Amino acid sequence: METEHLAKQIAELMLQIAIILLVAKFTGELFERYLRIPSVLGELGAGLLIGPFALGGIQIGGFGPLFEVSHLSSTNVLEAIPSEIYFLAQLAAIVLLFGAGLETDLRQFLRFAGPATVIAIGGVVFPFILGVVATVSLGYAPSFSSPVALFMGTLMTATSVGITARVLADLHRLSTPEGVTIIGAAVIDDILGILILTIIIGISAAEEPSFGKLGIIAGKALGFWFLLTGGMLLLSKKIFSAIDWFKVPGAPIVLALSLALIGAGLAEMAGLAMIIGAYSVGLALSETNLARTIEESLAGVHSFLVPIFFAVMGMMVNLPSMTEALLFGSVLTVLAILSKVLGCGIPAMATGFNSLGSLRIGLGMLPRGEVALIIAGVGLASKIIDGEVFGVAVMMAIVTTILAPILLVPAFKIEKSGRKNS
Repeated sequence: METEHLAKQIAELMLQIAIILLVAKFTGELFERYLRIPSVLGELGAGLLIGPFALGGIQIGGFGPLFEVSHLSSTNVLEAIPSEIYFLAQLAAIVLLFGAGLETDLRQFLRFAGPATVIAIGGVVFPFILGVVATVSLGYAPSFSSPVALFMGTLMTATSVGITARVLADLHRLSTPEGVTIIGAAVIDDILGILILTIIIGISAAEEPSFGKLGIIAGKALGFWFLLTGGMLLLSKKIFSAIDWFKVPGAPIVLALSLALIGAGLAEMAGLAMIIGAYSVGLALSETNLARTIEESLAGVHSFLVPIFFAVMGMMVNLPSMTEALLFGSVLTVLAILSKVLGCGIPAMATGFNSLGSLRIGLGMLPRGEVALIIAGVGLASKIIDGEVFGVAVMMAIVTTILAPILLVPAFKIEKSGRKNS
């Protein structure tokens, strides 16, 4: 009987995964082909559509429900997702950030590191402060030091490297001063944001957080990240030689992903988010001769897993309960737009860009995309935020990601230089 029950569970799981993939890819195709919107938003929409709080939670004809939700509320939405599918989503997040690290041009990044760092700091400080203030002012956190308020501030700092890079590539503007600076600043933004996230998780876990404990948490997070990233970069040539020794087909991608998983596991054990470990491994391997080979092999894994991640993020949104936080979501979204455009645009003007170039950079830093969704998922899993606030985070990520390409394309089509005195 146990064998039959297990076989039935496996069959149901296969059906759930198949439906998630089919609907996610179909919706993503519609969004990208007809709406000219990144397919990631279609995949997120697919999760909203077939999730346990929508069609997936009801019986249609003689079928369903796809997910059981009778015992759920907005505060335990993680229980709406089968643990096996949630595991796949977390694995997808690791693959996503590992790929982002591989695609980072380290030399080009270092070339514009100065302006990018200044812009990134503005893109972290402004959104963080506004996010914290808005969360407390609207009654969703008791104080400015509350983990919920600090978490929402952290969420506001996110910038989607992948979505911005895709738009710039389509416009053939990746190699322009604005393009390189945007990508560099976005990478630094995400690193700072993830490090802040690690500190916030540490604060939420501490019974009586103090400045001393905060310093220890921050030092531990920064120290481990520098150790992991620096160590991987120093050992990159030896790692390349070791991987290149294998001649069995598929060995490079398997070994590279194994390293990414090791990095993710070590990061989690050190109190960091798993995704920062995966990103560090990808960044180290980006300078090896195997980087392009690994990227090409990773494409298939990415295409299979990543839509599951975005769909699962959508599936965890309880739309009925989110309507109660509509004001909070609207205010947070407006502040998310202003904080990036001004927070990054003003420092850009101080680093050699004119008003047009600064506007391009501000708009390029606008989309929160998959990075905000990853951070929101970590917050939900760590029980820092509940399902209602998670829905607000998704709303902010969706709106800023839709607006970014719409506003960025016209800004780059103006045939004028974005640099001063040129």
